[in-house]
This record gives sequence, C-alpha cells and structure tokens, in this order.
Amino acid sequence: KRLGVVPTFKAVDTCAAEFPAETPYFYSTYETEDEGERLGDDAVVVLGSGPNRIGQGIEFDYCCVVAAQELRARGRPVIMVNSNPETVSTDYDVSDRLYFEPLTREHVTNILEKERPGGAVVQFGGQTPLKLAQTVQDAGVRILGTSPDAIEAAENRERFRNLLVQLDLVQPRSLIAVTAEEARSLAGTLGYPVLVRPSHVLGGRGMRICDDATDLELLFAEGVPVDRESPLLLDAFLEDAVELDVDAVSDGERVRVGAVLEHLEEAGIHSGDSTCMTPPYSTGTDTEARIRRITEDLARSLGVVGLLNVQYAVKGDVVYILEANPRASRTVPFVSKATGLPLVRLAVGAMLGDTLQASDAPPVPPNGLICVKMPVLPFDRFPGEDTVLGPEMKSTGEVMGVGGDFGEAFAKAEIGAGTILPQSGTVFLSVADQDKRAIAFLARRLTELGFALIATGGTARFLALNGVSVTKVNKMTEGGPNAISLLEEGKVQLVLNSPRGRQSKADGKAIRQVALERGVPCVTTLPGMIAAVSGIESRLRGEAKVRPLQEFLPVPERDRAESMS
Repeated sequence: KRLGVVPTFKAVDTCAAEFPAETPYFYSTYETEDEGERLGDDAVVVLGSGPNRIGQGIEFDYCCVVAAQELRARGRPVIMVNSNPETVSTDYDVSDRLYFEPLTREHVTNILEKERPGGAVVQFGGQTPLKLAQTVQDAGVRILGTSPDAIEAAENRERFRNLLVQLDLVQPRSLIAVTAEEARSLAGTLGYPVLVRPSHVLGGRGMRICDDATDLELLFAEGVPVDRESPLLLDAFLEDAVELDVDAVSDGERVRVGAVLEHLEEAGIHSGDSTCMTPPYSTGTDTEARIRRITEDLARSLGVVGLLNVQYAVKGDVVYILEANPRASRTVPFVSKATGLPLVRLAVGAMLGDTLQASDAPPVPPNGLICVKMPVLPFDRFPGEDTVLGPEMKSTGEVMGVGGDFGEAFAKAEIGAGTILPQSGTVFLSVADQDKRAIAFLARRLTELGFALIATGGTARFLALNGVSVTKVNKMTEGGPNAISLLEEGKVQLVLNSPRGRQSKADGKAIRQVALERGVPCVTTLPGMIAAVSGIESRLRGEAKVRPLQEFLPVPERDRAESMS
C-alpha cells in the first residue's frame, strides 16, 4: 500500500466476450482498470466458509445462503465472499455480487476497502470468518450481530471461565501448557485420561484423548507444537458422560432455543462426527429444561445477537459446559428442518434490529416424531484409516432420518449415510470388559431376531455364561477360522467391536478395515450398538414410511422452511 501496489477487481466473463456478461462474479488482480463499481451504503458483506474440506462442513454454506436470501428479501444488497465455486453460496442468483477470494485478512480487507458496505456478517460461515471479526472492525465496517468483544469473551478460555464462575456454572477442569514439560506435569495434575488440543483448531484437528503418559509422548513425537505462541490446552476428560448440543438465537435480550440434541456417542467424539437426535431420549425433562435455561443465560451474558451453539456434557446430576460458540453450527440446518424454526432467518432479523417473539412452548419435531442426524464418513476413500471416531473430525457431510420412533429414524439415517443394516445373518462381537454387561441384552435380542453370533474368547465366554448362544472364533494370532477370514468369505454381516484404550484399538483395527472393504457395517461404541439393534428391529417390523419434509413442519413456519428443504 505504501508503494501504491493495490489490487483491482475484474469481472469473470461467463459469455466468452460474445456479448456482455451480467453475472456479478469478481476476482482480484493487479492491473490499472477496475471493472466493478461500489454496490452502495446498504450493502451487506457475508463472509462464507471458504474451501470445503474435512473440518469445515457444507452446513455453513447453507447458513450463508439462507442469510443472503433473507437479507435480499429485506431490501439489502448482498456481497458474498467465498473461494469455492462448487458451493451454492457462489451460484449467480444467490447474491448481488460475488468475490471469488480467499477468506484471509488481506483479501477481505481489500474487498471491504473497495466496497465500504453498510455492514458485514461473520457468524454464518463457521470458525473461518469468525476469526476475521477483528479484521472487519479494523477496516471500519460495522459487524452485524455479535460484537468482536463478545466473540472474544466466548473464545478466550480465561474470560469464558470467569463468566461461568459468575453464573455459577460448571466446566471440566482445564489447564494450559506452554512447554512439553509443563504439559506432562499438568496432565498428571488433572489425572488421565486427558483431552489434549492445540489452542486454535478447525474441526478438532490435532486433538487427542490421552489415556496415559505414553499417549502424551506419542503426541509430542508427532511434532505437535507447544510454546507461548501455540499453547497446548489440557482438559479433564469426562468418561461415560452424555454429550448434548444446543442451537439458539438471540436478539441480545430475548432468546429462543431451537433444540436440545443428544449425542448417541459418549463425550469425546467430535460433534461433527456424532449421531444425534431430537428430542433427547435419555436426558430427563428436568435436565433438558435446565440446559435450556443455561443456554439463555449464556446468550444474554455474552451479548449474543444472532446464533449461539453450546456444547454440554452431563455426568450423573452435573451439567458441564464444554464450550460456547457465538456463530452458526453444523447442526443449524438439521434443527431448522426438524422443528420448523428458521434459525438463520431469525438471526438475520435480530442483526437488523428485530425483536424475537416469545414462545410459550419450545420447538420440537411435530406429531411425536424423532429426528436423527447422522454423519457421512469417507473411510472408503482413505485406505488404512481406522474407523474409530475421536475428537478430531473425519466426516464430510450428514444426513437426516425422521421416524415415528428412534429405530425407524435411525435406520433411515443409516440408509441415507450409505449403510444398510442387515436383517439376517451372522454378527461378530468383540467388546471391552466394561461393555460386556450391557452387551448381554443386545446379544440375546439379536438371537431372538434370528441372527447367529460369533465372538472371540473373552466375549464368547461371557455371553455363554449368560445363557446366550454363541460360537467362539479364534483371535488373529491363533489362526483360522477368525473374524478376518470369515469377513473375507462373506460369512459376517455385522461387526460390533468396542475398543477401549490404545492396545484394544490397535488389535481390532485390521478387523474394522476388512469390514470396511467388504461393506459390512461396523459399530464401535456401545450406544451405537444399541441404536443399530433398534434400527434392525424397525426394518424387520416392516417398510419405513416416507414423508416429505413439508408434510410435518408446523404450518406457521412452513412457507419459510420450504426453501430450506
């Protein structure tokens, strides 16, 4: 800039110069002529989610598109900034002007200085644009919605911890290390297992559950940085806790909670990889009501204007707050479609000064329906990748299943995600010691449904002692017949394998990989096994009912929700 070297913006010629192109696509370059005029004082910049990759879900693109639709419906010209031409937000008819530019400080600043818009929105594209809130403010552009200071209050661990203390809320014990030696010491202080993560991550990248000191040393051996610029965050890991997600919208004073989503998997699985459902099925009504109240208190205390996502863990009678994100989450499209509450449109209204209307009853799926969100996992595209889920996100999308009961909704979601639960055949079981008591009921139910069971020594012995008919097979080191040889011969239709601990995960990895190669469903968590049996029961009861989304959405919200379907 000191040298006068600043970019100009050129229009993408979509008509090959045969006649004037009217599509509002622009990109930056360094020439003398600028082909785009400023859009005007009423224009609003929507910062998109950037390139689609694991850890940055397409769900954020949905939020940006619906936000653009609502802004334009209210007479505000929309400037979309996004660098991925394969998303809906970059379609020619979504915005009034589109910049194919990376979501970086330099490129966004150049656009803002050229356009000088009346406002900018940073909360619909996920974590990437949220990190640019200060950049927008430094460019002299007003942020519509939650302020940069409120964003910092939620993301700064010290400030957030102090806020929770003021509100008398509980958070898992956590510490920050700036050296490897300090991390070793603090992990011992917290007590294993600990959740270890870099200070700034996208999609949980680099996060690890360390069961012992050896796991921590393996993390350091992989070159994870730890210094004052890149501190390492250590959290006491809550074993056997139920995790929940909540999406809400606020106008700064009034708050509407969209839904409380219960994760099928126990705490420790990245929320983007979790299967979750609404209404929650194991959380008591008192606990759910308390979580809704806490969400409302957090939204007001943080000064949220727009969307808020809060992640909870419930262990016993204690509700822990894991984190609060003052932005759209991956579950916003799911919640909007499950309940008919147009969260993004309400958030845009709040940003523009609308007052949220109070509601006597919380929104829930109508007619007693159960809605299940399930991740689509691309393990078949990554040979050698273990299918065990953890705190680092691996999914590339998600599907939704709706049913009259959980089994029907789960089975339909499985089909949508590309997994067909078997209705007959042989099930291989190999579960950790702490899961054996619970597996006895499931194993007996599978035999009642007509399945044959095979299991390795420890699991087979336990099931036999509990009166379950099972055939023992060898471990891999004992020769055939074993699980791998039977999978390769097409004699196993379902694998139930719950690895706990580093060695258990390593021992079962080969079985899980062969199951993946052969297209055999493989379930690695106890809650997932319970859900799979429910889904199988539903399939055996008869054909699932198919309903269009608009058929069961609440009538007052139907017109707005149709465009989201």
